[in-house]
Amino acid sequence: MHHEREPLPTRVDALPPLPAEYEATLDQGLDELGLTLDPSARRAIDDHARLLLAWTGAINLTAIRDPAGVARAHVVDSLTGLAPLRTRGIDRFLDLGSGGGYPAIPLAAALPAKRALLVDSVAKKAGFLAVAAEAAGLAQVVEAHSSRVEALAADGRHRERWPAITARAVGSLAELAELAFPLLAPGGILVAWKRGDIAAELGRMRRACGALGGGTVDLLPVTATGLAGHLIVVVTKTGQTDDAYPRDPSVRRRRPW
Repeated sequence: MHHEREPLPTRVDALPPLPAEYEATLDQGLDELGLTLDPSARRAIDDHARLLLAWTGAINLTAIRDPAGVARAHVVDSLTGLAPLRTRGIDRFLDLGSGGGYPAIPLAAALPAKRALLVDSVAKKAGFLAVAAEAAGLAQVVEAHSSRVEALAADGRHRERWPAITARAVGSLAELAELAFPLLAPGGILVAWKRGDIAAELGRMRRACGALGGGTVDLLPVTATGLAGHLIVVVTKTGQTDDAYPRDPSVRRRRPW
């Protein structure tokens, strides 16, 4: 007998509240990061988490299914990248490989951003992001876009127009630089989430940056509970990027940095 699958929720008012362990874990993480969220930002972040937990069985948005794990490994981890954006007064950013909306939705809520473009090549994930932005009250700010980076980089509305690009799970640093720099305005920053020993990655990225217009690198260690060994890599783009980049994916595979 065929059963119709229940439609996925698009509003949070019908969803169960987040449990106390989510709230406690997030409160601890915010305290460790020295962050205070205004009530509207906290509500947006929490509503996004509620929707993610409701959808993730149907769409592979995250391997983490427990609310406290989402609070620590997704929300707090996302907010470790807030400082370099805030200190530069950035209120517009593009997020590459947005997946379930981390880090972009917490960052958009916390900044607060005037515009955030969330890019994911998987249409189902981009569909979730649009629903999540609406449910979190961020539809005026957050735009979800299903596209490959190469198409965006060829679009004059995006090429070298963004003051900041964020990316939490997009390949190596060198690969990421080749995708991000064509979209990043000179003087803009790439904010990348990494963990562990990245010395070899940094060497390849510096080589890539030399070809992509030049960049200076800052490393910001993360000290929050459960995120040992994590760090934020901030690359400031210093010049312009040649139109030859990003290269075709097949060329990037054959000739990595």
